[in-house]
Amino acid sequence: MTTPLLPDPDPRRRDYVIISADDHLIEPPDLFEDRLPEKYAELAPKVVETEAGHQVWRYNGATYPCAGIDVGAGLPREQRTLDPIRFEHMRPGCHDIEARIQDMDVAGIWAALCFPGMLAGQAGMPFARTRDQELGLALVKAWNDWHIDVWAGTYPERIIGLQLPWLPDPDVAAKEIRANAARGFKAVVFPEFPTRLRLPSIHTGHWDPFFAACEETGTVVCLHTGDSSWSPVPSPDTPIEAITTLMPTSAMFACADWLWSGVPLRFPSLRILIVEGGVGWLPMLAERADYALDHPVAGEASWEGGIKPSEVLRRNFFFGTLDDHALSGVRLAVGLDHVLQESGYPHSDSTWPDTQKSVARNLGTLPPADIARVAYGNAARLFGHPLPSRAWLRMEEI
Repeated sequence: MTTPLLPDPDPRRRDYVIISADDHLIEPPDLFEDRLPEKYAELAPKVVETEAGHQVWRYNGATYPCAGIDVGAGLPREQRTLDPIRFEHMRPGCHDIEARIQDMDVAGIWAALCFPGMLAGQAGMPFARTRDQELGLALVKAWNDWHIDVWAGTYPERIIGLQLPWLPDPDVAAKEIRANAARGFKAVVFPEFPTRLRLPSIHTGHWDPFFAACEETGTVVCLHTGDSSWSPVPSPDTPIEAITTLMPTSAMFACADWLWSGVPLRFPSLRILIVEGGVGWLPMLAERADYALDHPVAGEASWEGGIKPSEVLRRNFFFGTLDDHALSGVRLAVGLDHVLQESGYPHSDSTWPDTQKSVARNLGTLPPADIARVAYGNAARLFGHPLPSRAWLRMEEI
Protein backbone atom coordinates (compact mmCIF):
# COMPACT_ATOMS: atom_id res chain seq x y z
CA MET A 1 0.00 0.00 0.00
CA THR A 2 1.31 3.43 -0.87
CA THR A 3 0.99 6.30 1.54
CA PRO A 4 0.75 9.63 -0.28
CA LEU A 5 2.50 12.49 1.42
CA LEU A 6 0.81 15.81 1.89
CA PRO A 7 1.86 18.44 -0.66
CA ASP A 8 4.89 20.53 0.27
CA PRO A 9 3.67 23.57 2.23
CA ASP A 10 4.57 27.10 1.25
CA PRO A 11 7.34 28.75 3.28
CA ARG A 12 5.99 30.56 6.35
CA ARG A 13 6.84 34.14 7.14
CA ARG A 14 9.65 34.43 9.69
CA ASP A 15 8.55 36.79 12.43
CA TYR A 16 10.69 35.08 15.08
CA VAL A 17 14.03 33.35 15.30
CA ILE A 18 13.24 29.83 16.58
CA ILE A 19 15.56 27.19 17.99
CA SER A 20 13.73 23.93 18.66
CA ALA A 21 14.92 22.04 21.73
CA ASP A 22 13.02 18.89 20.77
CA ASP A 23 12.91 17.51 17.25
CA HIS A 24 13.55 13.95 16.10
CA LEU A 25 15.43 12.11 13.39
CA ILE A 26 14.88 8.73 11.79
CA GLU A 27 18.14 6.84 11.31
CA PRO A 28 18.80 6.31 7.57
CA PRO A 29 19.54 2.78 6.26
CA ASP A 30 23.18 3.63 5.49
CA LEU A 31 24.03 4.95 8.96
CA PHE A 32 26.52 2.20 9.87
CA GLU A 33 28.16 1.80 6.47
CA ASP A 34 31.94 2.24 6.76
CA ARG A 35 31.62 3.31 10.41
CA LEU A 36 32.40 0.02 12.16
CA PRO A 37 35.47 -2.20 12.45
CA GLU A 38 35.38 -4.78 9.65
CA LYS A 39 34.84 -7.66 12.09
CA TYR A 40 31.49 -6.15 13.11
CA ALA A 41 30.19 -5.21 9.67
CA GLU A 42 27.88 -8.23 9.39
CA LEU A 43 26.62 -7.80 12.96
CA ALA A 44 25.55 -4.19 12.54
CA PRO A 45 21.88 -3.19 12.66
CA LYS A 46 20.25 -3.33 9.22
CA VAL A 47 17.03 -2.14 7.62
CA VAL A 48 15.10 -5.20 6.42
CA GLU A 49 11.81 -5.95 4.70
CA THR A 50 9.25 -7.93 6.70
CA GLU A 51 6.75 -10.37 5.26
CA ALA A 52 4.06 -7.77 5.90
CA GLY A 53 5.85 -5.32 3.61
CA HIS A 54 7.21 -3.12 6.39
CA GLN A 55 10.70 -1.68 6.62
CA VAL A 56 12.23 -2.01 10.08
CA TRP A 57 15.62 -1.78 11.69
CA ARG A 58 16.69 -5.22 12.92
CA TYR A 59 19.42 -5.79 15.48
CA ASN A 60 20.29 -8.45 18.01
CA GLY A 61 17.09 -10.41 17.30
CA ALA A 62 14.80 -7.41 17.84
CA THR A 63 13.01 -5.19 15.32
CA TYR A 64 12.58 -1.44 15.53
CA PRO A 65 9.78 -0.05 13.35
CA CYS A 66 8.74 3.55 12.84
CA ALA A 67 5.06 4.26 13.50
CA GLY A 68 3.06 6.67 11.40
CA ILE A 69 2.48 8.96 14.39
CA ASP A 70 6.25 9.36 14.74
CA VAL A 71 6.50 10.96 11.29
CA GLY A 72 2.98 12.35 11.06
CA ALA A 73 4.09 15.88 10.19
CA GLY A 74 4.21 14.82 6.54
CA LEU A 75 1.27 12.40 6.45
CA PRO A 76 -2.49 12.73 5.91
CA ARG A 77 -4.34 12.52 9.21
CA GLU A 78 -5.70 9.03 8.49
CA GLN A 79 -2.14 7.70 8.18
CA ARG A 80 -1.03 9.01 11.58
CA THR A 81 -1.40 5.64 13.28
CA LEU A 82 0.67 3.16 15.28
CA ASP A 83 1.19 1.05 12.14
CA PRO A 84 4.77 0.80 10.81
CA ILE A 85 5.68 3.03 7.89
CA ARG A 86 8.26 2.69 5.12
CA PHE A 87 11.04 5.17 4.45
CA GLU A 88 9.62 6.21 1.07
CA HIS A 89 6.33 7.08 2.74
CA MET A 90 7.93 9.57 5.18
CA ARG A 91 8.92 13.11 4.40
CA PRO A 92 12.59 12.88 3.36
CA GLY A 93 13.37 15.43 6.05
CA CYS A 94 12.88 12.68 8.62
CA HIS A 95 16.15 10.99 7.65
CA ASP A 96 17.93 13.14 5.06
CA ILE A 97 19.77 16.20 6.33
CA GLU A 98 19.44 18.24 3.14
CA ALA A 99 15.68 17.73 3.15
CA ARG A 100 15.54 18.42 6.90
CA ILE A 101 17.14 21.84 6.45
CA GLN A 102 14.62 22.61 3.71
CA ASP A 103 11.75 21.66 6.03
CA MET A 104 13.23 23.80 8.80
CA ASP A 105 13.42 26.71 6.38
CA VAL A 106 9.80 26.19 5.37
CA ALA A 107 8.68 26.50 9.00
CA GLY A 108 11.12 29.28 9.91
CA ILE A 109 13.09 27.13 12.37
CA TRP A 110 16.69 28.30 12.58
CA ALA A 111 18.22 25.41 14.55
CA ALA A 112 17.19 22.15 16.20
CA LEU A 113 18.24 19.53 18.73
CA CYS A 114 17.27 16.15 17.26
CA PHE A 115 16.61 13.08 19.41
CA PRO A 116 16.81 9.48 18.13
CA GLY A 117 13.52 8.38 16.65
CA MET A 118 13.63 4.74 15.48
CA LEU A 119 16.63 2.54 16.27
CA ALA A 120 18.52 4.24 19.08
CA GLY A 121 15.60 5.09 21.35
CA GLN A 122 15.87 4.94 25.14
CA ALA A 123 19.25 6.68 24.99
CA GLY A 124 20.88 3.89 22.99
CA MET A 125 19.69 1.00 25.16
CA PRO A 126 19.53 -1.44 22.19
CA PHE A 127 23.32 -1.10 21.95
CA ALA A 128 23.89 -1.14 25.71
CA ARG A 129 22.13 -4.52 25.96
CA THR A 130 24.54 -6.13 23.46
CA ARG A 131 26.21 -9.23 24.93
CA ASP A 132 29.48 -8.32 23.21
CA GLN A 133 30.16 -5.02 24.98
CA GLU A 134 32.94 -4.14 22.54
CA LEU A 135 30.42 -4.37 19.70
CA GLY A 136 27.86 -2.34 21.66
CA LEU A 137 30.32 0.45 22.31
CA ALA A 138 31.41 0.40 18.65
CA LEU A 139 27.77 0.89 17.63
CA VAL A 140 27.34 3.83 19.99
CA LYS A 141 30.50 5.40 18.59
CA ALA A 142 29.34 4.76 15.02
CA TRP A 143 25.96 6.37 15.73
CA ASN A 144 27.68 9.37 17.28
CA ASP A 145 30.14 9.58 14.37
CA TRP A 146 27.25 9.70 11.91
CA HIS A 147 25.44 12.32 13.96
CA ILE A 148 28.38 14.71 14.31
CA ASP A 149 29.79 14.12 10.80
CA VAL A 150 26.57 14.04 8.76
CA TRP A 151 23.51 15.13 10.70
CA ALA A 152 25.06 18.00 12.66
CA GLY A 153 28.27 18.32 10.68
CA THR A 154 26.73 19.11 7.31
CA TYR A 155 25.04 22.23 8.71
CA PRO A 156 26.64 22.88 12.12
CA GLU A 157 24.94 26.25 12.42
CA ARG A 158 21.52 24.57 12.07
CA ILE A 159 21.82 21.31 14.04
CA ILE A 160 22.94 21.01 17.68
CA GLY A 161 25.08 17.92 18.27
CA LEU A 162 23.33 15.36 20.53
CA GLN A 163 25.15 12.13 21.41
CA LEU A 164 24.21 8.74 22.77
CA PRO A 165 25.84 7.75 26.09
CA TRP A 166 27.53 4.43 26.86
CA LEU A 167 25.26 3.25 29.64
CA PRO A 168 26.98 0.02 30.86
CA ASP A 169 30.04 1.80 32.31
CA PRO A 170 29.95 5.37 33.68
CA ASP A 171 33.75 5.69 33.54
CA VAL A 172 33.84 4.81 29.84
CA ALA A 173 30.82 7.06 29.35
CA ALA A 174 32.70 9.94 30.97
CA LYS A 175 35.67 9.39 28.67
CA GLU A 176 33.35 9.50 25.66
CA ILE A 177 31.68 12.70 26.91
CA ARG A 178 35.05 14.48 27.11
CA ALA A 179 36.17 13.24 23.70
CA ASN A 180 32.85 14.15 22.10
CA ALA A 181 32.79 17.62 23.62
CA ALA A 182 36.05 18.29 21.78
CA ARG A 183 34.33 17.17 18.56
CA GLY A 184 31.47 19.63 18.90
CA PHE A 185 28.77 17.73 20.76
CA LYS A 186 26.77 20.00 23.04
CA ALA A 187 24.36 17.53 24.65
CA VAL A 188 23.77 13.89 25.58
CA VAL A 189 20.47 12.05 25.88
CA PHE A 190 19.98 10.07 29.10
CA PRO A 191 17.10 7.93 30.48
CA GLU A 192 14.89 9.98 32.76
CA PHE A 193 14.19 6.88 34.92
CA PRO A 194 17.26 4.61 34.64
CA THR A 195 15.89 2.00 37.05
CA ARG A 196 12.95 1.38 34.70
CA LEU A 197 15.57 0.12 32.23
CA ARG A 198 17.25 -2.01 34.93
CA LEU A 199 20.10 0.45 35.25
CA PRO A 200 21.49 1.83 38.55
CA SER A 201 19.52 4.59 40.21
CA ILE A 202 20.44 8.27 40.01
CA HIS A 203 20.03 8.26 43.81
CA THR A 204 23.32 6.41 44.13
CA GLY A 205 26.77 7.67 43.25
CA HIS A 206 27.03 5.22 40.35
CA TRP A 207 26.67 7.84 37.62
CA ASP A 208 28.89 10.49 39.25
CA PRO A 209 31.85 10.05 36.83
CA PHE A 210 29.45 10.61 33.93
CA PHE A 211 27.83 13.68 35.51
CA ALA A 212 31.23 15.09 36.44
CA ALA A 213 32.32 14.87 32.80
CA CYS A 214 29.10 16.56 31.67
CA GLU A 215 29.57 19.37 34.17
CA GLU A 216 33.24 19.79 33.27
CA THR A 217 32.57 20.01 29.52
CA GLY A 218 29.28 21.92 29.70
CA THR A 219 27.47 18.99 28.06
CA VAL A 220 23.72 19.31 28.65
CA VAL A 221 22.03 16.16 30.03
CA CYS A 222 18.78 15.78 28.07
CA LEU A 223 15.86 13.82 29.49
CA HIS A 224 13.19 13.03 26.90
CA THR A 225 9.80 12.10 28.31
CA GLY A 226 9.04 8.46 27.47
CA ASP A 227 12.64 7.38 26.89
CA SER A 228 12.44 4.97 29.80
CA SER A 229 9.24 3.33 28.48
CA TRP A 230 7.35 4.35 31.59
CA SER A 231 4.44 6.67 32.20
CA PRO A 232 1.88 6.94 35.02
CA VAL A 233 -0.86 4.85 33.42
CA PRO A 234 -3.66 4.40 36.00
CA SER A 235 -5.35 1.27 34.57
CA PRO A 236 -4.53 -1.61 32.23
CA ASP A 237 -7.24 -0.41 29.85
CA THR A 238 -6.54 3.33 30.06
CA PRO A 239 -7.12 4.74 26.54
CA ILE A 240 -4.30 6.29 24.55
CA GLU A 241 -5.92 9.73 24.86
CA ALA A 242 -5.62 9.59 28.65
CA ILE A 243 -1.98 8.55 28.39
CA THR A 244 -1.30 11.47 26.06
CA THR A 245 -3.08 13.75 28.51
CA LEU A 246 -0.82 12.51 31.31
CA MET A 247 2.50 12.97 29.46
CA PRO A 248 3.34 16.18 31.35
CA THR A 249 3.09 14.29 34.64
CA SER A 250 5.91 12.01 33.46
CA ALA A 251 8.11 15.07 33.05
CA MET A 252 7.05 16.31 36.48
CA PHE A 253 7.87 12.93 38.07
CA ALA A 254 11.29 12.95 36.40
CA CYS A 255 12.02 16.51 37.48
CA ALA A 256 11.08 15.80 41.11
CA ASP A 257 13.16 12.61 41.14
CA TRP A 258 16.25 14.33 39.71
CA LEU A 259 15.76 17.38 41.93
CA TRP A 260 15.80 15.27 45.10
CA SER A 261 18.45 12.83 43.84
CA GLY A 262 21.32 14.98 45.06
CA VAL A 263 22.82 15.10 41.56
CA PRO A 264 22.31 18.87 41.06
CA LEU A 265 23.70 19.50 44.55
CA ARG A 266 26.87 17.48 43.94
CA PHE A 267 27.27 19.05 40.50
CA PRO A 268 25.99 22.62 40.86
CA SER A 269 26.99 23.61 37.32
CA LEU A 270 25.33 20.60 35.68
CA ARG A 271 22.54 21.54 33.28
CA ILE A 272 19.55 19.22 32.83
CA LEU A 273 17.02 19.69 30.02
CA ILE A 274 13.59 18.00 30.21
CA VAL A 275 11.62 17.96 26.95
CA GLU A 276 8.24 16.85 25.62
CA GLY A 277 6.57 17.36 28.97
CA GLY A 278 5.43 20.98 28.90
CA VAL A 279 5.90 23.50 31.70
CA GLY A 280 2.46 24.16 33.15
CA TRP A 281 3.25 22.00 36.18
CA LEU A 282 6.41 23.93 37.11
CA PRO A 283 4.88 26.45 39.56
CA MET A 284 3.21 23.70 41.55
CA LEU A 285 6.38 21.58 41.69
CA ALA A 286 8.55 24.50 42.80
CA GLU A 287 6.14 25.40 45.60
CA ARG A 288 5.61 21.79 46.66
CA ALA A 289 9.35 20.96 46.74
CA ASP A 290 10.02 23.84 49.14
CA TYR A 291 7.06 22.74 51.25
CA ALA A 292 8.44 19.18 51.42
CA LEU A 293 11.77 20.52 52.67
CA ASP A 294 10.13 22.67 55.33
CA HIS A 295 7.70 19.92 56.42
CA PRO A 296 9.65 16.63 56.51
CA VAL A 297 7.53 13.58 57.21
CA ALA A 298 10.29 11.56 58.86
CA GLY A 299 12.95 13.53 60.70
CA GLU A 300 15.10 15.87 58.66
CA ALA A 301 14.82 15.93 54.87
CA SER A 302 17.89 14.62 53.02
CA TRP A 303 18.87 17.98 51.58
CA GLU A 304 22.23 19.66 52.09
CA GLY A 305 22.14 22.26 49.37
CA GLY A 306 22.14 25.45 51.41
CA ILE A 307 19.50 26.82 49.04
CA LYS A 308 15.87 25.90 48.50
CA PRO A 309 14.82 23.16 46.05
CA SER A 310 12.98 25.78 43.98
CA GLU A 311 16.25 27.70 43.62
CA VAL A 312 18.05 24.57 42.43
CA LEU A 313 15.16 24.03 40.02
CA ARG A 314 15.77 27.47 38.55
CA ARG A 315 19.56 26.99 38.53
CA ASN A 316 20.12 23.51 37.07
CA PHE A 317 16.98 22.63 35.11
CA PHE A 318 15.70 23.69 31.70
CA PHE A 319 12.36 22.79 30.13
CA GLY A 320 10.90 22.45 26.67
CA THR A 321 7.51 23.83 25.68
CA LEU A 322 5.65 22.74 22.57
CA ASP A 323 2.16 24.15 22.87
CA ASP A 324 1.72 25.54 26.38
CA HIS A 325 -0.82 28.36 26.68
CA ALA A 326 -0.25 29.31 30.34
CA LEU A 327 3.27 30.67 30.20
CA SER A 328 2.30 33.86 32.01
CA GLY A 329 1.74 31.82 35.19
CA VAL A 330 5.07 30.07 34.76
CA ARG A 331 6.71 33.46 34.18
CA LEU A 332 5.39 34.82 37.47
CA ALA A 333 6.20 31.70 39.51
CA VAL A 334 9.61 30.55 38.26
CA GLY A 335 10.52 32.85 35.38
CA LEU A 336 11.13 32.03 31.73
CA ASP A 337 14.93 32.08 31.64
CA HIS A 338 15.02 28.28 31.45
CA VAL A 339 12.09 27.57 29.09
CA LEU A 340 12.92 26.54 25.50
CA GLN A 341 10.68 26.31 22.45
CA GLU A 342 10.04 22.96 20.76
CA SER A 343 8.64 22.15 17.32
CA GLY A 344 8.39 18.35 17.71
CA TYR A 345 9.14 17.64 14.04
CA PRO A 346 8.23 15.17 12.59
CA HIS A 347 5.78 13.86 15.20
CA SER A 348 2.04 14.01 14.59
CA ASP A 349 1.63 16.66 17.27
CA SER A 350 4.41 18.80 15.81
CA THR A 351 3.72 22.47 15.16
CA TRP A 352 5.45 22.11 11.76
CA PRO A 353 5.00 23.81 9.33
CA ASP A 354 3.21 26.46 11.42
CA THR A 355 5.72 26.78 14.24
CA GLN A 356 5.91 30.53 13.68
CA LYS A 357 2.14 30.83 14.24
CA SER A 358 2.38 28.61 17.31
CA VAL A 359 5.03 30.88 18.83
CA ALA A 360 2.91 33.93 18.09
CA ARG A 361 -0.17 32.30 19.65
CA ASN A 362 1.50 30.96 22.78
CA LEU A 363 4.11 33.64 23.46
CA GLY A 364 2.57 36.69 21.82
CA THR A 365 1.12 38.16 25.01
CA LEU A 366 4.47 38.05 26.83
CA PRO A 367 6.93 40.95 26.95
CA PRO A 368 9.19 40.97 23.86
CA ALA A 369 12.25 40.09 25.93
CA ASP A 370 10.56 36.93 27.22
CA ILE A 371 9.42 35.96 23.73
CA ALA A 372 13.02 36.22 22.56
CA ARG A 373 14.25 34.14 25.52
CA VAL A 374 11.85 31.25 24.93
CA ALA A 375 11.91 31.27 21.13
CA TYR A 376 15.67 31.22 20.77
CA GLY A 377 17.68 33.06 23.42
CA ASN A 378 17.64 30.45 26.17
CA ALA A 379 18.58 27.67 23.74
CA ALA A 380 21.36 29.72 22.17
CA ARG A 381 22.78 30.40 25.64
CA LEU A 382 22.36 26.82 26.88
CA PHE A 383 24.07 25.24 23.88
CA GLY A 384 26.36 28.09 22.89
CA HIS A 385 24.69 28.10 19.49
CA PRO A 386 24.99 30.85 16.86
CA LEU A 387 22.07 32.96 15.67
CA PRO A 388 21.08 33.59 12.04
CA SER A 389 21.81 36.58 9.89
CA ARG A 390 19.15 39.17 9.24
CA ALA A 391 19.08 37.91 5.66
CA TRP A 392 17.85 34.48 6.83
CA LEU A 393 15.14 36.02 8.98
CA ARG A 394 14.04 38.15 6.00
CA MET A 395 13.90 34.93 3.89
CA GLU A 396 16.45 36.24 1.43
CA GLU A 397 18.29 32.91 1.30
CA ILE A 398 15.36 30.75 0.17
